[in-house]
Amino acid sequence: MIDFKRVFLDTSPVIYYLQQDILYFQKTKDILLTLGLSGAEFVSSDITIAEYSVFPFRTKNHALLKVLTDFINESQVKIIHTSKNIALTAARIRAEYKGFKAMDALQIATAIESGCDLFLTNDKQLRQFDGITCVTVDDMAEMIRGIG
Repeated sequence: MIDFKRVFLDTSPVIYYLQQDILYFQKTKDILLTLGLSGAEFVSSDITIAEYSVFPFRTKNHALLKVLTDFINESQVKIIHTSKNIALTAARIRAEYKGFKAMDALQIATAIESGCDLFLTNDKQLRQFDGITCVTVDDMAEMIRGIG
């Protein structure tokens, strides 16, 4: 049974879903649908917006920017803005997990500080973090298949 109440969407699953990635679109779609139907609330951050928006700006594909805005508004993804507490939590994470990049630590810190119980990513390295359940798209797709 999938029993997550508040799910943080890291940048990669958002990109996979919105840009219909060949390898991960269907898995991500199934995950979002299953979690949404179970009543989970979705959360992300202004960092996700910044990371997602690089490619559309670089390629001058403004339609992809609109897709992100529509997704946030229509799916009611709550966007959490970076704060002093998030920054300090991220610093503690980086101090303990030396291989974590600053953006990854900020994303995890945002998830923790906003009360999420699942961090959906596709960065396998982040699964070692033990302060929140960090699951890759592939792992979550397997979980969902296991209950179906």
